[in-house]
Amino acid sequence: MAASLIRLHFHDCFVQGCDASILLDDSATIQSEKNAPNNNNSVRGYEVIDNVKSQVESICPGVVSCADILAVAARDASVAVGGPTWTLKLGRRDSTTSGLSQAAANLPTFRDGLDRLISLFSTKGLSTRDMVALSGSHTIGQARCITFRDRIYDNGTIIDAGFASTRRRRCPVDNGNGDDNLAALDLVTPNSFDNNYFKNLIQRKGLLQSDQVLFNGGSTDSIVTEYSKSPATFSSDFAAAMVKMGDIEPLLGSAGEIRKYCNVIN
Repeated sequence: MAASLIRLHFHDCFVQGCDASILLDDSATIQSEKNAPNNNNSVRGYEVIDNVKSQVESICPGVVSCADILAVAARDASVAVGGPTWTLKLGRRDSTTSGLSQAAANLPTFRDGLDRLISLFSTKGLSTRDMVALSGSHTIGQARCITFRDRIYDNGTIIDAGFASTRRRRCPVDNGNGDDNLAALDLVTPNSFDNNYFKNLIQRKGLLQSDQVLFNGGSTDSIVTEYSKSPATFSSDFAAAMVKMGDIEPLLGSAGEIRKYCNVIN
């Protein structure tokens, strides 16, 4: 669940800012971001946030936003699996609107190339180095077969043959067959937040195409190499990038609201 909670915060912040819009369900006035292609049957952890919100509301009603709970949950998820901690800015408020129409354009996909990733993060005020550091969250978590099938069957030139063979065992070549079968993003230490993700990339063992493009003769090769050699540098840069990401277009002051329930507006 740690990877899911970090990803939930990320997918929230990249669509109309860190405003908990991703948590809203469909209603007469809301088209839920949960139905966006990058989120549907993929993003999870909603019930964890709902549970935390319920407990917080019982003690301190109407004060702590769902957006702040997402940010705190992501930080604590990192710590729970051996990753870094960071000092959080709090005071975000919750949106009263959804950004479904923005989700496809603003969220990265598993097919994205390096230039697309750099551009996407740049529009959110995040540097190329931030992008590589944040991609390192793929040191934990899993991906569905449908997201890496093309890579393990088609991209022979930039994938380790033994790694591809291993991944094919639970990901059949035919679309629709085993699409939801899961594989760890980091085969070596799938449940520990460490720098093995970057070591894997150097060995051409990135599971997603959007992972391997970070080390494929491009401008980010040197950053990947640096992180592969220095877990402390990666850890520090990841924490700093998470703070920056948490600052993307927050609703402050009297903007938005403090939702009573995270999945519906007041």
